[in-house]
Amino acid sequence: MQIDTIYQDIHLKAGDVVVFGCSFGPDSMALFKSLVLLRNKIDIKLVCAHVHHGKRKESDQEKEDLEAYCQQYNVIFEYMKIEHYSDDNFHNEARHIRYQFFKDVADKYHATYIMTAHHADDLMETILMRMTRGSTLEGYSGFKKVSQLGEYTLYRPFISYTKDQLLSFDKQHHVPYALDASNDSNVYTRNRYRKVILPFLKQEDPNVHQKFIKYSQTLQEADAYIKQQTITAVSNVIDDNLLDIPLFLQQDHYLQKRILEYLLHQFYQDDLILLGEKHVEILQKLARSRRANAMIFLPNDILAIKKYNKLYLQKNIDVISNYDMEINDLVWLPNHHVLKVVAQSSGNSNAMTRLSSKEVKLPLRVRTREEGDVMAIKGGGHKKIKDIFIDKKIPLKERDTWPIVVDATNKIVFLPGLKKSKFDRKKDEIYDIILEYE
Repeated sequence: MQIDTIYQDIHLKAGDVVVFGCSFGPDSMALFKSLVLLRNKIDIKLVCAHVHHGKRKESDQEKEDLEAYCQQYNVIFEYMKIEHYSDDNFHNEARHIRYQFFKDVADKYHATYIMTAHHADDLMETILMRMTRGSTLEGYSGFKKVSQLGEYTLYRPFISYTKDQLLSFDKQHHVPYALDASNDSNVYTRNRYRKVILPFLKQEDPNVHQKFIKYSQTLQEADAYIKQQTITAVSNVIDDNLLDIPLFLQQDHYLQKRILEYLLHQFYQDDLILLGEKHVEILQKLARSRRANAMIFLPNDILAIKKYNKLYLQKNIDVISNYDMEINDLVWLPNHHVLKVVAQSSGNSNAMTRLSSKEVKLPLRVRTREEGDVMAIKGGGHKKIKDIFIDKKIPLKERDTWPIVVDATNKIVFLPGLKKSKFDRKKDEIYDIILEYE
C-alpha cells in the first residue's frame, strides 16, 4: 500500500481540510495513519470524527485512546455519543447519525473531503447482501470510491484493498487499534457474510475482490447511462412530483422501473437502503390498477397514492384514519405490519389464513372497519367486528386502523392476527390463496 497510489483519485493540495471517520478499529486506524503519512507530503489539515455508539463498555476507553493518539499526531478530535436510538434497525439508524455528524464537522471546519475506511471486503459484503435482499441497479453495485455526501465529496480510499492488507499496514506501521467483539456475533447479517461467504470466495480465488470491484464499476457505468435516459423520460411523465400514469405506461417496462426509482429517491434520499425491487414492482402494479383511487404504505410511513390518472408519494403521515387497498402480493400497513400472499405455509395461527377463490370473489382488499361490520367466523355463527375488538382487548386507538380483509363483494374473509372467517381452509382441504400477517 503506497500512499501516493491510495490517494491518486483526488487532488489534495496544501491547506485542504480532511474530515475522516474513525472508530479506533483496525480499518479506520489504518486510514488515520495513512492520512498522517500523506500529510508529511502535502500540508493538509486533519480532523478525526469519532462516534461513540453507546453499546459497548469498551467504547469509553477506545474514545480516550483515540483522543490521545490525535494529540500525539496533532490531529483535531471531534466526538459525539449517541444517547438514544428510536429505530428498530440499529445499524441503519447509527449509520445516518454518523454521516450527519461527519457533515456537521465538515461544516465546522470548511472541509474539502470526508473520508471513511470502507474496503474491498466491505464492498463484497454489501453487494452480496443486496443481491440476496434485492435492490436497484445502483444498489447492486455496492458503493462508490468517490461520491457526494450533500455538498461534500465522500472518498473511500481503501475500496481496492482487502481487510488483510489493512491489517498488514497496521502491523508494518505499529498502529494501535481495538477489536469490536460484536463483529464476531452471528446476530448481525453482515457478520454472517463476513465469516462464512467471504472466506469461501477467497479460497476459490484469492483475488476475488478485484472481480467484485470490476462488477461494481460495470454496474455503475450502466447505471450512469440509464440515468441519462431516465432523466429525459422523467421530464416527460413527472411534473411537480406527480406521475402522469397514461404517459408513464407508454414507457419501456424497464424505464418505468427507473422512473419509479427516481420518484422514490426524492422521498428517501439516504434511506434508499430500506427499499428493494419489490417496492418498485408494487408501485408499478399500483399504476396499472383499474381502481380510480388506491394507496399503499411504504417503509418509514410514506404513502403512495393513486388518484385517477396521477400517482404521487406523501411523507410525514401523522394519522391515517382509514384506507382501502387491493392486495397484490405484499401490502405495507400503517401499523407497521405487512400482509402478504405466500406460496406455502405450515402455520395455523390467527396470523394466517387459507382461502379458496371458488368461495371468495377476487380481488381481495384490505381496509379499515366500517359501521356495522359483521364477520362469519370459523366454527359457526356471526360476530360483530366491534365485539371481536372488545373480546381481544384491542385499544381504542388501534381499532380504527386495524386491517380487515374483504373480497370484491365487501364480505369479510379474515381479521388478521385476531380471527379467521368461515372461509378459512385447513391444510388438507382445497385452497389456492394463503395470506400471512406479520
